Amino acid sequence: MVKLPERLFVTGTDTAVGKTLVAAMLVAGLDGYYWKPVQSGSDEGTDTAWIREKTGLSADRFFREAYCLKGFMSPHAAAALENVAVDLSTIRMPDLNAGSHLVMEGAGGIMVPLGDRCLVLDMIKRLGAPVVLVSRSTLGTINHTLLSLEKLKAEGIDIVGVVMNGPKNESNRKAIEHFGKVRILAEVEPMKEINFGTLKGGFEKSFGSSD
Repeated sequence: MVKLPERLFVTGTDTAVGKTLVAAMLVAGLDGYYWKPVQSGSDEGTDTAWIREKTGLSADRFFREAYCLKGFMSPHAAAALENVAVDLSTIRMPDLNAGSHLVMEGAGGIMVPLGDRCLVLDMIKRLGAPVVLVSRSTLGTINHTLLSLEKLKAEGIDIVGVVMNGPKNESNRKAIEHFGKVRILAEVEPMKEINFGTLKGGFEKSFGSSD
């Protein structure tokens, strides 16, 4: 089994790479809690609501967003439309007992702006949690993943490893491991159904049993 820290920040190489799916899998597999500090696109639904629906977990497993923005766009643009200034000093990690797992999820990739003066990267640094980087398995992923890893390392951020989402691609996996000098934590293949059982089963298959 992969030994995972009690606090994890799930970020990605881009938008729509599978961060929320991986976060849901981690919550189900680790019997954990979920928090998305900054959400945009809430008019079309939130990631918190999606994970709660798919896992069936109770409301006390989910923490309210620090900023929940309506527009389906980059957080900085959505915030500007609502005349909201994202202030990192107001974003504080929920307090949980030792032994409990908290899975946090970012918005888009690490260089996505949250406002005029801060990026997702700055939020990661403020929260101080180790990072799980989610990437696509398909063509183009090597460049995006290596660039993201390089920036995270340059900023001194602890990287737990990479999760590749999509059909298995051995060549891309080996290239990211070799050039990124990083551990591939899991390869998450497409799921026909998404519910607590399949998420937990996917965790055990990809990451190993949580026992």
